[in-house]
Amino acid sequence: MSLHRRDPPSLLNLAISAAVLNVHHIPNLDSIPDAIVVDLFKKTLASGKLTESVLKVFMATGNTEVLSIVKGLNIQPIYLPVLPTRCSGRMT
Repeated sequence: MSLHRRDPPSLLNLAISAAVLNVHHIPNLDSIPDAIVVDLFKKTLASGKLTESVLKVFMATGNTEVLSIVKGLNIQPIYLPVLPTRCSGRMT
């Protein structure tokens, strides 16, 4: 009988898992390497934490693989119309 040995998770995997749990608090991913952005996006998507604001953060990276996944899954960002306002506050 052999026992299966499980290696402990890597520091990178632990960091990505922590980032997925708190992805809604991340304002940008500019300093993150592309490969990690892709892995973080896939895990965010798999965990059901992809919201409109989180999607915008990932799309702002310009990462071609992330953009390809978004296009391939036909994920459409929601564009809300901006209503005109009056600077003076008077309605005439």
